Amino acid sequence: MGAKLFCWPQGSPGIAMMLRALLLTGLFSWANGQEGQAMLPEEKSKIRDQIVEMFDHAYGSYMKYAYPADELMPLSCRGRVRGLEPNRGDIDDSLGKFSLTLIDTLDTLVVLNKLDEFEDAVRRTLRDVRLDNDVVVSVFETNIRVLGGLLGAHTMADMLRQRGERMQWYRDELLHMAKELGNRLLPAFNTTSGLPYPRVNLRYGVLNPMSRTGTESDTCTACAGTMILEFAALSRLSGEAVFEENARKALDVLWEKRQRGSDLVGTVINIHNGDWVRRDSGVGAGIDSYYEYLMKAYVLLGDNVYLERFNTHYRAIMKYISQPPLLLNVHMHNPTVSVRSWMDSLLAFFPGLQVLRGDLKPAIETHEMLYQVTKQHKFLPEAFTTEFRVHWGQHPLRPEFAESTYYLYKATGDPYYLRVGQSIVEKLNAHARVPCGFAAVQDVRTGAHEDRMDSFFLAEMFKYLYLLFSEKNQLHFDIDDYIFTTEAHLLPVSLSTSQPPCRGNNTEAPTALEEDLFTYSCPSTQTLFPNNPSFAKTIRDSYKYLTGVGRAFHASPVRGIELPLHDHGMEPVEFLRNMGISLTPLTFLISCSLLSDSVPNGVYRVKLVAEVTQTTEEEEVEPLLVQLISPPFLGRTVLTAGPAKFGMDLTKQEHGVKGSIVKTSPYTACGPIENAEELSGHIALALRGDCMFAAKAHRLQEAGAIGVIFIDHREGSNSAETPLFQMVGDGGSTADITIPLVFLFSQEGALLTSALEDHSNVDVLMLPKERRLDKADKPLGKMNIKFRLAEEGELEDGEARGPTLQFVLEKGELVSCQFSGV
Repeated sequence: MGAKLFCWPQGSPGIAMMLRALLLTGLFSWANGQEGQAMLPEEKSKIRDQIVEMFDHAYGSYMKYAYPADELMPLSCRGRVRGLEPNRGDIDDSLGKFSLTLIDTLDTLVVLNKLDEFEDAVRRTLRDVRLDNDVVVSVFETNIRVLGGLLGAHTMADMLRQRGERMQWYRDELLHMAKELGNRLLPAFNTTSGLPYPRVNLRYGVLNPMSRTGTESDTCTACAGTMILEFAALSRLSGEAVFEENARKALDVLWEKRQRGSDLVGTVINIHNGDWVRRDSGVGAGIDSYYEYLMKAYVLLGDNVYLERFNTHYRAIMKYISQPPLLLNVHMHNPTVSVRSWMDSLLAFFPGLQVLRGDLKPAIETHEMLYQVTKQHKFLPEAFTTEFRVHWGQHPLRPEFAESTYYLYKATGDPYYLRVGQSIVEKLNAHARVPCGFAAVQDVRTGAHEDRMDSFFLAEMFKYLYLLFSEKNQLHFDIDDYIFTTEAHLLPVSLSTSQPPCRGNNTEAPTALEEDLFTYSCPSTQTLFPNNPSFAKTIRDSYKYLTGVGRAFHASPVRGIELPLHDHGMEPVEFLRNMGISLTPLTFLISCSLLSDSVPNGVYRVKLVAEVTQTTEEEEVEPLLVQLISPPFLGRTVLTAGPAKFGMDLTKQEHGVKGSIVKTSPYTACGPIENAEELSGHIALALRGDCMFAAKAHRLQEAGAIGVIFIDHREGSNSAETPLFQMVGDGGSTADITIPLVFLFSQEGALLTSALEDHSNVDVLMLPKERRLDKADKPLGKMNIKFRLAEEGELEDGEARGPTLQFVLEKGELVSCQFSGV
């Protein structure tokens, strides 16, 4: 985070049964309110200590089992040495036989106040690390991880030396290493455009016959546009302008090649002629840190040109890409059309960047969406659909979500974000920790591990988590004096004034933009939300049911959708309806045309322009119940259910709806009902999926069912971990649906189906929570309850002896429960 970008304010079973009977409602309220509760300093300190212990486990495992290799293989408990392990393709471009994880971790040691370990690690780096290896590496990864790591470590070592406390022996050796590495990366910029080659040989450069690289013609936008912080810092610390000049030239080219109509950039560009190779535009993989570095280059270097360019791009992002809470890729030349229906996890950094910009509302919205996805899948999948399902299941322990959580907490002071950070810590320990470190998750759906612990896990994750739970006075230095690179390395913002800028840095300024409150000034909490401590909560509440798997979400008033459709002998719209997609045409703008002569017969592109209704702010979902009332259950088994926005309103039915349950055939109720005679007069059980809730309800009502219980098809879902949601229709009329409809998550649904398998007849009652069958007719009214632990021997003769928990009720009534072991 950059300096001063924003300002912020600185037991016994017997007792368990009684407590459950008396205090269940209170416990429910407590659990639901945990995320918004303030966190006491003692709890923050405990979590911070836990983070340090986790870091020690990860870093200690690397040093014990892997060093001097580049990475730890946490399942194999050994180091990953390039060429000795099976090739993993582009992933291995980060490995240069230069002890990558050690260098990437150096300044993290200082942040975590591990100064002895830092000094030892610096000595090891100077003694063991070589940068002239005959190996081809990624220019981008080597810059942000190794060059950034050396510069961040030099910054920390120099700070400690100047204080006179430590590192008195240090003579800028890390800076000399950084300069050597910078010179080894410079050959990558030897192109006609100034855009760098994506790879370079550390010993032989690019065009040397022995380099084994230099044939590439394309690079990603982030790869070319994420050099300025490290290269400019190197220039200003070493006094050699060549590094900053080359990085700035690459940014100039990307700026010149932006699409002038939309002010967006593509994902992949030709490094020789500057033509766009991939024209999809977003804020995730392939582009992400280009935008980040424009903003941060202004902070680090004090050059308005970078801020003006960022503001131009940002306005385009918010106009075309941002569809709160979603961030969807669009075509840079036709930005009103989304080019894919999924998002990648790298975009999780963007809320943090929006905080720096002062645009908190969309930052809060997108972050909350991401948090709901982590609740559903434990971690952010590498890619997930706009319906929040897994697209790619990997999770390589990426830190971007923790990064944005840190920024939002520092900007708002909202303890909610401490609870989010706590959940990250708990999930890492529960699902990624292994005996030799922390292992990446191969698939969030299965929890299977991958033998991989990337260096960024130590460089970034533990920095952000530790800082999230730390007060400024608990750090060894003032964090506001530094800015984070994209790899979370620390560079001093004093470079903007203490060192001269790059020569000839008067680059073209963009055309004047409409300015807003934060175009050039630093936002403060008082400006953003004066006297409104619940600011963030009011925004989050509209998105807390996003992954309630079924609630319709509509982001944009008008959206074009393009799908390749095969000829299945049915009209395209009917085909979509059978897939569970319902669209209302805005006009008769449905057109079909053969794509090209090379496309097989029967493949068409159909464009449907649909009107999407904007939803109002989400209302609170009132839970319903499914209560099993036939023997042997007799009302003791009660399942929490979600309501529907159509059909009978159970809250207006004094006694609910009673009936025997029958399983639908087919179970999804997405085709003709085969057991209509059996269903008639009964409550139907149907599985969610394959078609819309309304379509199922229509079929089952026609079959004679008096109610429907839908069961979630996502294995393992439950009402304790997933917020309830209201089932919605498919865009058509649902006024003719008059039967009651409720939704059970998978675990609750399994109890119901198991009961049906074990007993020939199961009667249930569908009703609102407050009308539960075994509730007393009259409320108890207010009751004062006090707890007192009576000393042994204090009670009168005949009463329980030993330690006793007393419930003191109104009018002096006393209930005593004896328990042992205290």
